[in-house]
Amino acid sequence: MKKILIIGAGRSATALIQYTLKEAEKNGWFVTVADADPEQAEKKVNGHPNGRATWLDVNKTNDRREELTKVDVVVSLLPAHLHILVAKDCIQLKKHLITASYVSKEMYKLGEAARSNNLIFMGEMGLDPGIDHMSAMQTIHEIREKGGDIQAFRSYTGGLIAPESDNNPWHYKFTWNPRNVVQAGQGTAQYLEDGKYKYIPYNRLFGESHLVDIPGMGEYDAYANRDSLLYRSIYGLDDIPNILRATLRYKGFCGAWHALVQLGLTDSSYPIVESDQMTYFDLVEAYLGSNYKGGTIRDRVANFLGVEVFSDVMDKLEWLGLFRKKKIKAKNATPATILLELLLDKWKLSPEDKDMIIMHHEFEYLMDGKKKLRTSTMILKGEDSVDTAMSRLVGLPLGIFVKLVMQGKIKAKGVQIPVRSEIYEPVLKELEDYGVVFKEVEKDI
Repeated sequence: MKKILIIGAGRSATALIQYTLKEAEKNGWFVTVADADPEQAEKKVNGHPNGRATWLDVNKTNDRREELTKVDVVVSLLPAHLHILVAKDCIQLKKHLITASYVSKEMYKLGEAARSNNLIFMGEMGLDPGIDHMSAMQTIHEIREKGGDIQAFRSYTGGLIAPESDNNPWHYKFTWNPRNVVQAGQGTAQYLEDGKYKYIPYNRLFGESHLVDIPGMGEYDAYANRDSLLYRSIYGLDDIPNILRATLRYKGFCGAWHALVQLGLTDSSYPIVESDQMTYFDLVEAYLGSNYKGGTIRDRVANFLGVEVFSDVMDKLEWLGLFRKKKIKAKNATPATILLELLLDKWKLSPEDKDMIIMHHEFEYLMDGKKKLRTSTMILKGEDSVDTAMSRLVGLPLGIFVKLVMQGKIKAKGVQIPVRSEIYEPVLKELEDYGVVFKEVEKDI
């Protein structure tokens, strides 16, 4: 009997586990779901006859290798920095490895060893990265086959709250790893505009967001991802003068998040001494310095930020509770950790809440002397706080690819991301059965 190991049973694992259990029942396979929280894994397996749940601390080498020894394919939903532990074992034990995370330099170094062992190590096989690569490459190949010369490629993805569940002034709730949301954008964003390199450091990133019109949905904030340039060669767009990958949020989000960055509340590099003895009011006041005196805390923060006292930005900050004299619970915590603890309560999904994923690509190209714009847009909503669009769009591509590997239908070996047609064509085709459909519009410009 062929066997699959899924490491990690968190919020993004639900759809993956359900899909692989269904396919295991059809094909006579067996699925083990391993997690440091075995009760969480048990809930996800839910007594399925072709599955089992087990405890696993991935840092315990012997326990980790014991589980890997029993299976044919490993799916890691661990935090990205832990994939390398699993990957090195997979080389030694000759197991295929699939993840949804960006492929690290350390992982790429294992490419030759994986290839020589006839293994595939597939990374970036989720939503973003993942479906974005596959859907973009499908269109890029199609335009080129028709003789088009691509001049610009822009890609936007947002994990959002659905309009019917949007009931807070930030128009946002956590639908994926909360810590990653708080740390998003740190570093310097890089992209190409009219043949010129553009760089936006973190302290300016959210303040320099721009609006993007999503067909049928309206305008959204967009901020540049860290490194859009990385994918020029991978996409075969080395000579393209315009390339941008960005993240979507509802209008107004980026301006308010920029305020948190300016205040210093997203910093994770140092602890606030005796933070549990402070209130949120005390914390914010500590960042204002001696030049901002007089009036209420709201007055002083608005002055510091250079915004109107009764602006949308200030309403968002006050709604979070940053001006309240309420004790901070975390002890000796970093500003980012304190902010995260606050947001976990404020941006929590209610059981009936629906999330929404928007993915939107723009391709400008020349064809027969005419300049054309093709847009490709996918919108998917979740059912509730468990069956989320985020879980589906991270988990289903992983599950479909696991099936293809188990069935011996993938010939590629070594460290890969899903930009080959043998990968993206069957995955995208099956995703359509789950409502993952891109609507394309083309016009002359």
